[in-house]
Amino acid sequence: MNDRPQQKGLEPNIRNAVRAVIVRDHAVLMQKKWAQQRGTWYTLPGGGQDVHETLVQALVRECEEEIGATVEIESLLAIADFYKQRDTAYPSVRHLVEFLFGCTLPASYQPASGHHPDKHQVDVVWVPFADILNHEIFPKGLAPHLPGLAQATTPTYLGVID
Repeated sequence: MNDRPQQKGLEPNIRNAVRAVIVRDHAVLMQKKWAQQRGTWYTLPGGGQDVHETLVQALVRECEEEIGATVEIESLLAIADFYKQRDTAYPSVRHLVEFLFGCTLPASYQPASGHHPDKHQVDVVWVPFADILNHEIFPKGLAPHLPGLAQATTPTYLGVID
């Protein structure tokens, strides 16, 4: 039985994506993004894996580009499926398999955008777990899992996050 959501415009290729879950003082490091038509939203640092990279190489590269720092990857925390709406000439949906890794940064790190920030990225900020549900986190289905992921001891499958 196929339990993949039936989506109009679903692209045939599945893409791996990596995300850094970096926690300090009961807060998670996030990219702050803004666009005229959408307003403000927040994402974990990371992005798509290129074909020539391992997951670890992709995450290190993405963090250097987006948050201007080399992360130390500690462990795989979770995996999730995400069906991302794409703003293309013909609207489409891309299936991403999200790999979330617990990471650390040097104690001296101060949030700042890297040399190649994401489209719409305007800042890098610490979002307190106590306030996480008051922020628009993307994907939305990730927000309730973030506080628990910071304390995970074994990898978890989160299911489909939207």
